[in-house]
Amino acid sequence: MTRLANFITARRTSWIVLVGSLLLAGSIFAIGSGSKGDSSPDVGLPATAESARAAAAQQDLPGADSSTALLVFSRVGAGGGESRGTLSDSDISAVAVASTALADISAEGFIPPPSVSDDGTVALVVVPLDTIEDVAEQADRAAEIRAIANAELPEGMTALLTGPEGFAVDIAAVFKGADVTLLLTTVIVVAVLLLVTYRSPWLWLVPLVVVGLADGLAGVVAARVASALGIALDASVTGILSVLVFGAGTNYALLLIARYRDELRATEDRREAMAKALRGAGPAIIASGSTVVLALLTLAFAQLEGNRALGIACATGVVIAMIFALIVLPATLVLFGRGLFWPYVPRFGTAGSAERGVWHRLGILVSRKPVVVALIGAVVLGGLALGVPQIRIGLAQTEKFTAVPEAVVGQKVLADAFSAGSGSPVVVIATSEKAQAVADAAAEVAGVVSATPGVTNGELTQVDVVLDAAADTPESFAAVTALREELHGIQGAGALVGGRDAQTLDVNQAQTADQNLVIPLILGLVFLVLVLLLRSLVAPLLLLATVVASFFASLGASWLLFKSVLGFPAIDTNVVLFSFLFLVALGVDYNIFLVTRAREEAVMHGTRVGMIRALSSTGGVITSAGILLAAVFAVLGVLPLITLTQIGIIVCIGVLLDTLIVRTVIVPSLAFIAGEKFWWPGRPHNPHAHLLVGSSTDGSNPPR
Repeated sequence: MTRLANFITARRTSWIVLVGSLLLAGSIFAIGSGSKGDSSPDVGLPATAESARAAAAQQDLPGADSSTALLVFSRVGAGGGESRGTLSDSDISAVAVASTALADISAEGFIPPPSVSDDGTVALVVVPLDTIEDVAEQADRAAEIRAIANAELPEGMTALLTGPEGFAVDIAAVFKGADVTLLLTTVIVVAVLLLVTYRSPWLWLVPLVVVGLADGLAGVVAARVASALGIALDASVTGILSVLVFGAGTNYALLLIARYRDELRATEDRREAMAKALRGAGPAIIASGSTVVLALLTLAFAQLEGNRALGIACATGVVIAMIFALIVLPATLVLFGRGLFWPYVPRFGTAGSAERGVWHRLGILVSRKPVVVALIGAVVLGGLALGVPQIRIGLAQTEKFTAVPEAVVGQKVLADAFSAGSGSPVVVIATSEKAQAVADAAAEVAGVVSATPGVTNGELTQVDVVLDAAADTPESFAAVTALREELHGIQGAGALVGGRDAQTLDVNQAQTADQNLVIPLILGLVFLVLVLLLRSLVAPLLLLATVVASFFASLGASWLLFKSVLGFPAIDTNVVLFSFLFLVALGVDYNIFLVTRAREEAVMHGTRVGMIRALSSTGGVITSAGILLAAVFAVLGVLPLITLTQIGIIVCIGVLLDTLIVRTVIVPSLAFIAGEKFWWPGRPHNPHAHLLVGSSTDGSNPPR
């Protein structure tokens, strides 16, 4: 680190470092990411999952390259209320006319006759379609279908697009322009908070531009790395990537600039001051970033491709954020004089922050009653975590939007008028000679309304099974499980149960398996990094325990907010894993920033005074970094997808807890309680410190 710091800050090489970095970044930008644009999240199930095997077998059947749009005609308002009126003969005639008009769009050149519900309130038209991979073309076709279906309808009558095609289009619409929306909002939030933090008209521009460049480069490199591994990045992953790079990169910039400001007060030459700042803050930034990267890379062992994509992309982004914070940012800062900090210019010879200020006073207060402070902190975190046992996991597809799209409204109308599962039938693939036996057996399973053999290629036949339960509900999952148990017992049938409900069930099971595997890996890796960094066993155990406690507290507090204020019915299946990953990896960052400084100070001042000085020196910057990171993750809520909103809120609350409670009072109180044993089996304390410093910071005798 010393050689790197001297090289970056040297008068003759700082320009070379900066220009070389910009040229390298420009060449990578010129190559491009190879991305085809916005895309909605893919399921990403492993090929061994039964629903994936059923989908693969379905590709050998006629019409395998087709999709289906369901048009639900009714006299229902846009909100999908209960005031449906009975369709008249003229209404049904209008539906027939609309069906005829849609024939040109149909993959088969015609539309099957409309189906009218038993109560006469809803007419259903099934439109077979060719599969379109391009999201924009798919959206244009959906708009055309909606326009034709609603063109000649009587007053008060509507046609709602739902089914596989409707949901695909509406989900894609959520992510259309998602990167631009998230990036713009994130930049505004970061700019405002940096301006407030530095209270300078131009200092904030330097870290913002550097981190913004890192974010743009991260998107390109991450897409290339993922593509080389055969993984595609959808808009949800690239959105989280952008938020993470801005959050982590700005945190690293805040830490470095704060250390640089302190060194400018003690060192006359700004280049030498930056070299010292890099030597002091660099190891903490590397340790922090490495912890996040290793935690993210544990997702490479996940079953779901979406989890692997997130881990690989975000790990790449954090590496780039570290490089820019340690190379590009220092080289940029040393080009300017002390006036960059105007109007609060750090003058040479002025006092630092280690022995004054609100954080210094807070450290002294905590040191006097550490047991009481630790107990109060435990009560606060424990009280917030009381909501965890009440959490419900699993959102239905119709529950995943903060703004209700047309496909969800149409699905609700369809479920009320027909069998609840008619909009998403279960697909069973079986050998043709056993197809009828499979259909007969399926019809006897509890929760099944009908089972009918359908398309065949002579060897395999598709059996369409309609459930009585609505899609993505515990009842539909139970029916799928019962179908699998029953149909797997038919000799020679080779029955595979697929379809949307089966796919969702398999995703939930894979997500649970990923969670059970990845969470212990994350804890183990974070603990190992802390042990290597601090050369201690006690401190890493205590730090890890505080971060995990703050995670459960944030999860419990968020659930109360979701249930009582936002009205979310459940937490999505991947939210717990992603929130744990980001909170543990990022939350431990602040502890690393604090405790590495405390260890450095403890060499000369002992653990007690060293921790007070560390809290005094890092309190302001860590608080600013935490508030900024929390605000950046809250930006995920700008998209109308509950999953991202939930991740953003949980991480936001958790980071604030880590910043304002865990790092501020709980960790220092634990260090004060443990004393020199906090570093066991290491020993950073200098036994002759009292001969060097004379007295402790609060006026008491020096630690012995």
